[in-house]
Parts: sequence; C-alpha cells; structure tokens
Amino acid sequence: MKFFAYKKDAVLQSSRGKREIPIVSLLFFVMLSFLFAVTGSSATDEFKLKRQEMIESDIRGRGVSDRRVIDAMSKIERHLFVDKVFMKRAYADHPLPIGEDQTISQPYVVALMTEALKLKPTDRVLEIGTGSGYQAAVLAEIASEVYTIEIRKKLAGKSETLLKKLGYKNIEVKHADGYYGWEEHAPFDAIIVTASANHIPPPLIKQLKEGGRLIIPLGSTVYFQTLTLATKKMGELEIEQMGGVAFVPMTGEVTKRKK
Repeated sequence: MKFFAYKKDAVLQSSRGKREIPIVSLLFFVMLSFLFAVTGSSATDEFKLKRQEMIESDIRGRGVSDRRVIDAMSKIERHLFVDKVFMKRAYADHPLPIGEDQTISQPYVVALMTEALKLKPTDRVLEIGTGSGYQAAVLAEIASEVYTIEIRKKLAGKSETLLKKLGYKNIEVKHADGYYGWEEHAPFDAIIVTASANHIPPPLIKQLKEGGRLIIPLGSTVYFQTLTLATKKMGELEIEQMGGVAFVPMTGEVTKRKK
C-alpha cells in the first residue's frame, strides 16, 4: 500500500486565486467520499449475496424450477419491501411483519404460488391482498398486467408509492375489499389470493377466465390452511391441494359469508 506525503503548509489555489483549499482537507473529503462509496457498495453486495443464497437454498433448493419465477425473484430487491429494521432478514425463508397486523410472505411460498399460476407474458393477473407490494412486483416481472387490491388504505398507498418508485408501470393498485374482485378489468387469466379464507369468493370465480387458474390459502382462518389451486373448466372449478400453509386472514365481506 502506498502512502502520500504532504507538507503541512501546502495549499491549492482556486481558479480565481482568492480561495485556498488545504490539501489535508481535500484528501480528507476524498477519503470520506471513498468510504461512503465502499460502505454503500458493501451493503448492496451483501443483499445481492443473500438474494442469491435465497434462490439457491429456498427456491431452487425446494423444487421451484420455473425460470421466469427464478429470474424475477433474483432481480427484485426484497429488502426494499420491508421496514429498515427487518432489512437484514428480508431474504430469510419466513414471513416478516409489514405493519397493520400483516406480513410479507416467505420467499418459498411466493415462488410456489407464482409458479402454480403458470403465467404467460400476455396474462392479466388479479392479486387480492397487496400487502408490501412484493408479490405484485414478482407477478409484474412475468405477466403484462397486474391489478392488485388492498383493503387497508395505509398499506395500499405505501405499496403503490413504492411500486411506482421502482418503475412498475404495469401494476395498478386499488384500495378496496378484494372479495368483490375488480370487475371492470375482468376476466383475468390468473387470480392469486394472499390471505386466508374459508371459501373462494364467488365474484372471483366469475371474474376468472375459462381455463384460468386461481390460487388461495383455503380453510381455517385462525390456524392453518391448505394452499388450493383451482382451474376453471366449463364454468366449474377443478381443485388441486398443494399442502399446508399459514396466512393472515382475509377481512371485509368474506367474514360475513362464512361457509
């Protein structure tokens, strides 16, 4: 390592010759700027490394193979979708609180649900439960249009602001009760519900395109649910159960229509 020597009385002249900047001060500011740059770069590299580890261990490692899902989750900076206090845990395979008694789903579940929809680049997708906006971002990397509904006004506004800041022009956020779907943009090629319910809301079935796929955590809204994939065929739903999950419950109209 080389060190640069300087005289204590050495100065640099300004272009007008009226202002003198000590070389010591100049070097100090240069070194300070370098340290800030290195620190920022280190943080970025750390998150990138954690994201890669998440992909290899919790996404590919657990059987998700859809290249588009993997690419989307490799690209999206998940730590931006959680509060600063949780940033270092953003790539761990478990849910994290995002306020309003809601959570951001664990990475594996996000990948599993997205892969199950078998999205195409031309698809129009409806998401019920925007939450942090992370799932909407993953969908938007794959599909052409994403419509996402959040019943909590504060979360809807926060997520909409973040998604716009990140440059997503194919996502539209709405503050409303997701039970009723988004009729003016129906039919949808795929619908994803990111909160638990004890039945599939009939408006969502109606707004699902023939041949379309709907995924929802179905069952008890207090304990555990079964991740359920429904495919619409001849107006009826063909059901496939994908395993146990635990999601926060849907609120609003769904609680009045228990089945």
